[in-house]
Amino acid sequence: MSRSADWLIALAAGAVLAVMIQVNSVLAAHSTAFFASWVAHGVGALAALALIAVMSRPTGAARPEKPPLWSYLGGVPGAFTVVLASVTINGGLALSVTIALMLAGQVAFGMAADQFGLFGMMRRKLGRRDLLVVLAVLAGSLLLLFGGR
Repeated sequence: MSRSADWLIALAAGAVLAVMIQVNSVLAAHSTAFFASWVAHGVGALAALALIAVMSRPTGAARPEKPPLWSYLGGVPGAFTVVLASVTINGGLALSVTIALMLAGQVAFGMAADQFGLFGMMRRKLGRRDLLVVLAVLAGSLLLLFGGR
């Protein structure tokens, strides 16, 4: 797959994430953030199973080695993401502000993961430009939050 296709897929994932957060927040406003998270992950599991059934093709490749046990816990931060986003949106933050602040947190944590090689990632030394990126994302988030009407 080309790099530009990867960029487009990442942009699409961000748009889908925004839709998921908004839809889940509406459900949370009519129930609780925890119930809405449960529903979102239950429906997501069913959708994932359907995608596996439709898109999986057997290959003749050898079985890969077993992943580390901690790699099965990816749904835990996902559940927190859904619950916390619902709480912030229903608490009064706009969807765009919530997503912008989430992006700032993701970029900062991603850079820490790069710097320290967290979760088996290849280490990447961070530089001044990386700090400027975090500051720019945070500044954009703050403009959305305090930019006013």
